[in-house]
Amino acid sequence: MPSFDVVSEVDMQEVRNAVDQAAREVSQRFDFKNTSSSVELGDGDIALASVSEDRLIALRQVLEEKLVKRKVSLKVLDYGTVEPASGNTVRQSATLQSGIASDKAKELNKAIKALGIKGIQSSTQGDQLRVTGKKRDALQEVIAALKEADHGIPLQFTNFRD
Repeated sequence: MPSFDVVSEVDMQEVRNAVDQAAREVSQRFDFKNTSSSVELGDGDIALASVSEDRLIALRQVLEEKLVKRKVSLKVLDYGTVEPASGNTVRQSATLQSGIASDKAKELNKAIKALGIKGIQSSTQGDQLRVTGKKRDALQEVIAALKEADHGIPLQFTNFRD
C-alpha cells in the first residue's frame, strides 16, 4: 500500500550558516557600528541583542534575509518578547520549531479527512504524520493540498513508497 510521511524539520547546518553570515554582515555594516548588536545560535534557539528596539528589528531583518537566501522557511522561527537587558540594551530570543506538535498533527489529520479523497488514511507517529492510500494519484493529491494550505509550520514530504 503506497504511503508517505509528512514531517517538519529544520536543516540546522543551513541555519548555522545563515546566523554566521548575519553576524558577519552586522559586524561590517555602518548602521550597526557601536551598537554592540549580536546574533548567536544557541541550542534550539537564536539570541538577538542590540541597543534599541529599532536596531533589533533591523537585526531580525538581516537574519531573516540570510535564512531566506539559504531556503530555510521563516515559519520555523517563533520570536519571544523583547526584553530589556543590562547596559541599556534589549534582547530577543527566536526559538527554532521542528517536528509536528500533537495539536498540529490533529489539525493536519482533519484537513486530510476534509479533502474527502477515497481510500486515504492518516495517522500520527511521534512528531510526524504517516499518510497511506490505495492509489498513488490520491497521495499526490493530498501532497498538493497540504502544500497549498498554510498550516503555520513548514512541511516536508518524505519516505514516499509505492
